[in-house]
Amino acid sequence: MATNIEAPEIVESDSTEVSCDGGGTLGHPRVYLNMGEVGEVECPYCDRKFILRKE
Repeated sequence: MATNIEAPEIVESDSTEVSCDGGGTLGHPRVYLNMGEVGEVECPYCDRKFILRKE
């Protein structure tokens, strides 16, 4: 039996420093994340992926 697993949300940002709270009323504690030189980072709580917007 197959399960429907939604792909993590991808959020583009102009900054390498982002925060995530999971969104909505049932989110998670706000965490502050840094993309560093890689240009992307994943939230350890909800797997939301943040990527640096290309110019």
